[in-house]
Amino acid sequence: MEFKLSPEQEALRDMVRQLMEERVKPRTAEIDEKEEYPWWVKEAFAEHELFTVTVPAEYGGLDGSLLTQCVAIEEVARVCASSSMVLGNQSLGSSPIALGGNEAQKQKYLPKVATGELLPSFGLTEPEAGSDVNNLQTRAVPDNGGWRINGAKCFITQGNIADVVSIFAKVNQNGKDLITAFLVEKGTPGFYCDKVEHKMGLKGSPTCSLVLEDVWVPQENMLGKIGDGFKLLLDCLNKGRISVAAQSLGIAQGAFEAARDYAKERVQFGQPLAKIQAVQHMIADMVTEIEAARCLTWAAAYKYDQHEPDMVKFSGMAKLYASDVANKVVTNAVQVMGGYGYLKDYPVERMMRDAKIFQIFEGTNQIQRSSVAREVLR
Repeated sequence: MEFKLSPEQEALRDMVRQLMEERVKPRTAEIDEKEEYPWWVKEAFAEHELFTVTVPAEYGGLDGSLLTQCVAIEEVARVCASSSMVLGNQSLGSSPIALGGNEAQKQKYLPKVATGELLPSFGLTEPEAGSDVNNLQTRAVPDNGGWRINGAKCFITQGNIADVVSIFAKVNQNGKDLITAFLVEKGTPGFYCDKVEHKMGLKGSPTCSLVLEDVWVPQENMLGKIGDGFKLLLDCLNKGRISVAAQSLGIAQGAFEAARDYAKERVQFGQPLAKIQAVQHMIADMVTEIEAARCLTWAAAYKYDQHEPDMVKFSGMAKLYASDVANKVVTNAVQVMGGYGYLKDYPVERMMRDAKIFQIFEGTNQIQRSSVAREVLR
């Protein structure tokens, strides 16, 4: 692996940075305050064909590389974590189709994901099944040539606006409950959003509870076969964790830059903060840990793209380390900026609230440590 981006990846990075600086950065506080999905951000991403990084090349994607996606999503998160969820959820939501769908399903949905015409979502978590996915309570039973689904989902990103949701449910076959995935489209009778949560951060990315009451879907909406769902969800989460690491990196980079620039301008004791050794050491620690996290994240993305056998270990390491670094960096950025860092007038206040969830979703960092240890000790 070369730790150097291709000319195409560098051009993409520069384009995304310019887009975020010129069109999104002036309105980040507005996104946070409104607590709504920023449709105008979605349209800007579609206009610049940014969603092409989320799907395989043969279905309208850019190059199908997870590393390319990570480069783009870091630049988005550097300015606005909520906007990074617009891009990130387009990837996670479509991953069950890309990784487990048949050709007809891929042709039906993925080209529209690449253009931003279709918004997908990932329906796994339940009130009694967060990290413990084997405790899913949602069930699907055969009915009239298709499947009748009953259950409830929670913490579903953008579930209230999604055009199609990959729902993971248990199917009983020969006395065994087997996790199976189904595609449920918006407007299907009995399928609705029950609640939109009010969160600490990521306020521009709606998080919802979904209800399925006697929802019927045809056989053609099953992803794979009965029982394929468990492996599919693991495959999706292993990919998603690397994307989460890139988002964490972006938040950390944005907070570091804000603290660095402030330290150069803020004068205390007759000199800029940047001349004070204690502040210098904090800045040095920030940039060192960000660069280490970036190397680990890029390595994980490279291993995913190359189908290397230790990808699962690297996926977990990248997610837990990058999200821990993000939380440490934003905390120190607020500290460098003092009382001003605690005010909504400055972006690090929002970044601090946004960063916390990245240690929790896509598998808590405690779960990641157990997963990494299992891979190392097996």
